[in-house]
Amino acid sequence: MIMKTKQIFLLTILLSHLLFSQSIQKYADIGNLQLENGLVIENCQIGFRTFGELNAEKNNAIIYCSWFGGASESIEKIIGNDKIVDTLNYFIIAFDALGNGVSTSPSNSISQPNEKFPNISIRDMVNAQHKVLVEHLGIENLFAAIGGSMGGMQVFEWLVAYPDFIKKAITYAATPKLTTNDLLIWQIQLELINHAHNTNTYEEINKIINKISELLVRTPEYLNNKYSPEKFEDLLKTLNIKPSKIFTSYNKALQIKAIMGHDISKYFSGSMDEAAKNIKTKLFIIVGKQDNLVNPAPAIEFAKVLNSEILILDNNCGHLAVGCELKRCSDAIKLFLKK
Repeated sequence: MIMKTKQIFLLTILLSHLLFSQSIQKYADIGNLQLENGLVIENCQIGFRTFGELNAEKNNAIIYCSWFGGASESIEKIIGNDKIVDTLNYFIIAFDALGNGVSTSPSNSISQPNEKFPNISIRDMVNAQHKVLVEHLGIENLFAAIGGSMGGMQVFEWLVAYPDFIKKAITYAATPKLTTNDLLIWQIQLELINHAHNTNTYEEINKIINKISELLVRTPEYLNNKYSPEKFEDLLKTLNIKPSKIFTSYNKALQIKAIMGHDISKYFSGSMDEAAKNIKTKLFIIVGKQDNLVNPAPAIEFAKVLNSEILILDNNCGHLAVGCELKRCSDAIKLFLKK
């Protein structure tokens, strides 16, 4: 009898955790969104998913910003117990960034499809999320914000756009400002996409972009260890895939241009020191020492300026270094959020 009671109790906890960790796709209609460049996204919708429960005080909300081409559906896979951030203590709002094919994008806009869609910035992504939080969810402050890669760029942007809004923030594999090397990487991909649009060859061009991305996302050591020369064709098979029907070429080009314009110091006459002075949020930065896609140097230097916590991962996983040391990063994030 005691054993059955204990089993029922454990099952109840498990079922509760599963319920709190799963969410359906939601959308917020935020009307016409005024952009930094003076243009407007018409009838803008922002996708998001929620996990966990918002407490009565509304002080346990955390936003999770999506990476380049990422979606809230993918974020769901990396949150929960022993993952990036847990859903038992916090109410997590996973956002679909503008241009990802879920939120309003060139691919799904009725009035501004494809090439008619206006260029956007990382700040525009953040402004749209702010509108959802305040006007649709009734959340005036956040306990924390977290994001990796382009998601981390959005978090950096949040800190200077709304300095009193967030108590704590975590960025990983991200930068407050792109380096020349970063810009060249994205410029190559953008030119390939533009060429594909002009020649109607995106399916083939996308295979080339996939190969470039794989080369930069991982390190030579990682690729050499995982694929021997005899298994090179196996690697190619994973990269020679058809383009996504959701994150289309026009969506990809839009987010690339947003990334290339990312620089939080531009609002402070190009001074990163002045940008740091305006940040009131407690920040935790995680970078991969061997990240070849997003140069870690600006984030490391910014951590020094802010005197913020930083974790430098030294493994062979490159831009995906966090995934190779998930337990270590998860423990560090939990500790940071509890301080």
